[in-house]
Amino acid sequence: MECSLIEQILRDALGLEEVHASSDGSHYKVIAVGECFDGMSRVKQQQAIYAPLTAHIASGELHALTIKAFTPTQWKREKVFNMPS
Repeated sequence: MECSLIEQILRDALGLEEVHASSDGSHYKVIAVGECFDGMSRVKQQQAIYAPLTAHIASGELHALTIKAFTPTQWKREKVFNMPS
């Protein structure tokens, strides 16, 4: 599955400010940034991201998905703390 398609599906479904998908063969990683995650537990965040991708997961087109979800404020903090020195 193309990473750009994953990004587009999630952007359209959740109104995300940023979404980054990458692939290492059959393993996909998604970083999603949006106000929609504010106040959500980690489980609810993951469920929100899985929901629009369900058909692709069920078909086997998409599997081994790692998800990191952030609010815009959390994402700014994450980028500052994880910048290379």
